[in-house]
Amino acid sequence: MANSDSKQYKLGMIGLGTMGRNLLLNMADKGFSVTGYDKDHKMIAKLEEEGKDHQLEGFDDIQNFINHLSTPRTLILLVPAGPIVDSVIAELKPLLSKGDIIIDSGNSHFTDTNRRVDELEKDGLHFFGMGISGGEEGARFGPSMMPGGDKQAYNVVKDIFEAVSAKVGTDPCVTYIGPGASGHFVKMVHNGIEYAIMELIAEVYGILKNGLGYSNEEIYQVFKKWNEGRLQSFLLEITAEIFLFKDTETKNDLLDQIKDEARSKGTGKWTSEVSMELQLPIPTINEAVSNRDLSKFKALRVSLENAFGKKDTKIDVSIDELENAFYFSMISAYAQGMHLLVQASKEYEYNLQLQEIAKIWRGGCIIRAKFLEDIYQAYDKNNSLEHLFGDAGIQEIIKGTLTGTRKTVSACVNAGVGIPAFASTLTYFDTITTGRMPSNLIQAQRDFFGAHTFERIDQDGVFHADWNKLS
Repeated sequence: MANSDSKQYKLGMIGLGTMGRNLLLNMADKGFSVTGYDKDHKMIAKLEEEGKDHQLEGFDDIQNFINHLSTPRTLILLVPAGPIVDSVIAELKPLLSKGDIIIDSGNSHFTDTNRRVDELEKDGLHFFGMGISGGEEGARFGPSMMPGGDKQAYNVVKDIFEAVSAKVGTDPCVTYIGPGASGHFVKMVHNGIEYAIMELIAEVYGILKNGLGYSNEEIYQVFKKWNEGRLQSFLLEITAEIFLFKDTETKNDLLDQIKDEARSKGTGKWTSEVSMELQLPIPTINEAVSNRDLSKFKALRVSLENAFGKKDTKIDVSIDELENAFYFSMISAYAQGMHLLVQASKEYEYNLQLQEIAKIWRGGCIIRAKFLEDIYQAYDKNNSLEHLFGDAGIQEIIKGTLTGTRKTVSACVNAGVGIPAFASTLTYFDTITTGRMPSNLIQAQRDFFGAHTFERIDQDGVFHADWNKLS
């Protein structure tokens, strides 16, 4: 454990768990002088063992750690989001000097990041939030990184982040996102899209297994083939592999031994919450969050299945029709997330560059997919594009998938196969492509019982009717 040498390091990592340790190893591979701090001696030992080729050293004394950082001191926090971040910052503040930089790379809520930016600015400290996607492998070999906040501080570490990020061709999967908490906001929306695509894949699995009677081996073949074409993505790739994995205890497919109760860490819920605050609908993401919650009521689900009887879930859908439905729904999940970013950019004055966000999501992150190139091209042509459905190229893709989507959704509904994400995605499309919705009736109702007023299509102004004088 480092404690007395006079070597000065360019960057220090606080939190040497899997993500923090792997990111440091990645930086060391690229030739940067870095070190880390952790209260747990086991984590320091792991860093020094795994980083022995680079003679990486860690600290267990925070003052000594700070003393060995060159100025301006640059620190990355990779600790659990929430109160722990605040406690680490409180411990650091007396040890730092004006101009020093703190980077929070955990999954912090963007409102917490806003607060911390304001608080630390008063002390002369630079602070910004940076979302990182790609899991432990991404951290080690190249993640997608979403830094936002203090641009002056970002420029100090820009060379490090561009070196360690994933690459698509020669393009680094990192860019300055924008002011304030924009980095954490974009990462939150990334995770919301991730929830949606995972739910869609799970629903495809349910259709294949229960609706079409496919074996796990046959489902593997479907996902493997899809991943070789236009649906190519990280999530499909790992999903295919899951169907071949054997349980060491039972020798059966491990997937069949896993309880059907999904967990979450909250970022999907945050995306849903902020979408409602901004009054911007993202129904596919919302359904993905809700269905994880619904899965936890296992005993209730079993009880109600016994009460109502098992359904005959056999459906008549082709693999090509199902592939079209998944492609359509995946496009919509991305489109809803990007639409939320457009709205947030206006509301919070982030000035987000949508083409740059799509560009850095093409590699390293969990939602990386071939289709992100199409998204990048759409926003590169028109960064003012309000909705992805407004792009002519995307419209042609969607038109080619609609028949299969309608066939799949209707067949599942008629057979009693639960597909909340698929169904909400199609309904969202049908509604957002309808010029006149029946919402005028809701306004009439609100004015009737609460005098909430309404607008007219033939006159400017705000009106109220005396509904009690019905003729």
